[in-house]
Amino acid sequence: MELPVVNLPDIQANTPEIPITLTRVGVTDVKKLVEVARKDKRPIVLVSTFDIFVDLPSDRKGANLSRNFEAIDEVLEEMVKSPVYEIEDLCGEVAKRLIYRHEYALHAEVRMKSEYIIKRETPVSKVTCQEVVNIFAEAKAKRDEKLIIRKLVGAEVLGITACPCAQEIMRDRARNELKSLGVDGKVIREFLNRVPMPTHNQRGRGIISIEVHDSDIVSLDAIIHIIETSLSSQMYELLKRGDEVAVVERAHNNPKFVEDCVRSMAQKIVEEFPVLPDDSIIIIKQVNEESIHRHNAFAERKSTLGELRQEINSFS
Repeated sequence: MELPVVNLPDIQANTPEIPITLTRVGVTDVKKLVEVARKDKRPIVLVSTFDIFVDLPSDRKGANLSRNFEAIDEVLEEMVKSPVYEIEDLCGEVAKRLIYRHEYALHAEVRMKSEYIIKRETPVSKVTCQEVVNIFAEAKAKRDEKLIIRKLVGAEVLGITACPCAQEIMRDRARNELKSLGVDGKVIREFLNRVPMPTHNQRGRGIISIEVHDSDIVSLDAIIHIIETSLSSQMYELLKRGDEVAVVERAHNNPKFVEDCVRSMAQKIVEEFPVLPDDSIIIIKQVNEESIHRHNAFAERKSTLGELRQEINSFS
């Protein structure tokens, strides 16, 4: 015997007691397993956390939140058949589905963050180790005459920075000490050129995010490489003694202020992404966790790519 179909009331569609529009309504901290395809390589499997939102008009009591889960699960299932190569494209597709499923919404927003494991080879012993990079992506969909999608992708990478200021003071002190010991001036100059002077170090956090149109492509690996090469040195989970010496020497031969890191990243972004449109939005941050102070040092640049290009090309 078949049970009768019961039409349950849609409570969310009722008019609220206080009829005001809400900017964002949704779910946060939704954990999903995401498989990202790579050409000629095994796919990357990410344990990812999603935040998913739509706006809510003043005449609706609530949003149909189950549709958020349906949208993301639907996209993840389709990825098995038609693989996705960029995490921001995944977010963009989920944002589109949200707009289609929430017929009352004008805006949809999807945020994703994951830990990305990359393999690195130590500089001297050539030992392979795994490094963790925090990656993130966002997509915003806007219902207008046509659907407008903006995507964002970025990464946060740890590295080492060495302070130029303290190092110059130590260099001057070493020069004076060597003079007092009667060392020839030419020998002193040669010694100081060969052996980097001590200074205090920081664990530096470089962060880059790039927001583009739906059709634009941004390489996440390129972003990670830009951050790594803009610090005094990379950081490694596993180091033999020879590797430790190499990393310390590299960092002290390449001292940088927090401001230097941001400016270096800005220049490399302009060089690395020549085909991205001028209205791409660039946010660059550097946080140095000081070793001899209680505070952290911070620097940031936010602008369009066109503004960065104009500023950087004006002095090159």
